[in-house]
Amino acid sequence: MQWKADRGLQFRMFLTMFLLAGLYIVFIAALTLYTGSLLLIAGFFAIFSLGQWYFSDKLTLWSMGAREVSEEEYPKLHAMVQRLSQQADVPKPKVAVVDSRNPNAFATGRSQKHAAVAVTTELMRILDDDELEGVMAHELAHVKNRDVMVMTIASFLSTIAFLIVRWGAFFGGGRNRNNGGVLVAIAVSLVVWIFSYLLIRALSRYREFAADRGAAIITGKPRALASALQTISGDMHRVPKEDIREQAEMNAFFIIPISGSAITRLFSTHPSTERRIERLQQLEREMESI
Repeated sequence: MQWKADRGLQFRMFLTMFLLAGLYIVFIAALTLYTGSLLLIAGFFAIFSLGQWYFSDKLTLWSMGAREVSEEEYPKLHAMVQRLSQQADVPKPKVAVVDSRNPNAFATGRSQKHAAVAVTTELMRILDDDELEGVMAHELAHVKNRDVMVMTIASFLSTIAFLIVRWGAFFGGGRNRNNGGVLVAIAVSLVVWIFSYLLIRALSRYREFAADRGAAIITGKPRALASALQTISGDMHRVPKEDIREQAEMNAFFIIPISGSAITRLFSTHPSTERRIERLQQLEREMESI
C-alpha cells in the first residue's frame, strides 16, 4: 500500500488555520481596545509567534523534561528512527527520551527538517520492538503530514487566550482599564479560547487516525501499532497523579492522552483507543487483500 496525501487532513488543517487567522484578528482588536496600543499588541504577538516558530521543538522538549540523546546512548532507538525515516521519506528528526512513568511518545517541530520525536522510558520498557516501531512510525507520520506545525500554532493561540482569561486583571494597564476595556478583552479572550480549544480537538482527533494509517503504511504492520495502543492504554492507570497534572497539557501531542475525568474524555484530543484499533484492523484486512 502506497502513501497518499490525506486530502481530508489537509482540508481540516487549512480550515483550522483560516479560522484561527480570523480569531487572531478579533483577539488583537480586543486587546487593542484594552491597552489602547495596536503597536504594543502586534509587537507582542510578533515576538512570541516568531519565538514559538523557531524554538517550538526545544520549548516542547524542555517543557516535558525530554533530553536529546545520542546514537551512542540509544543506538537501537536511533537505528529504528533512521530506518523508519527512510521508509517514510522524511529527514531523520532529533531523538529525545523522557524519564517518565507515563508510557507515551510525541513529535514536535516547525517542519520536517526541524522536527523531534520523543519517547518515554516507560514506553520503551513495556513495548516489544514491533510495537515500539509502530509508535515511532506514528510520530513520523505526524511529521510527514506537517500537522505538528498546525497543532503548535493552534495551541499557542489557545494558551495565550487562556492566560488572559485567567490573569486578565494583571494584563496591560492601558487607558481603557476604567471604562470596561478590560472586561471586553477578557470576554473576547474567553470566546477565542473556547473556539480554539474546540478547533484543536476536532483537528486532533482526525490527525490521530491519519497518523495511525500512515504508521501502518510505513511499517506494513497495522497489528503491531494496534497492539501497542492496547498495551499503552492498559498501562495508563499506573501513571502517577503528579504526572497527570504536569503533563495533561501535552495531551494533543501524545500518542494516547493521559486519562482524566469523564468530562475530559468527552472533549478528548484523541478518538477512543477502541475506534483506533478497529480502524487498524480494517486497514490490515485491506492490506492483506491487495
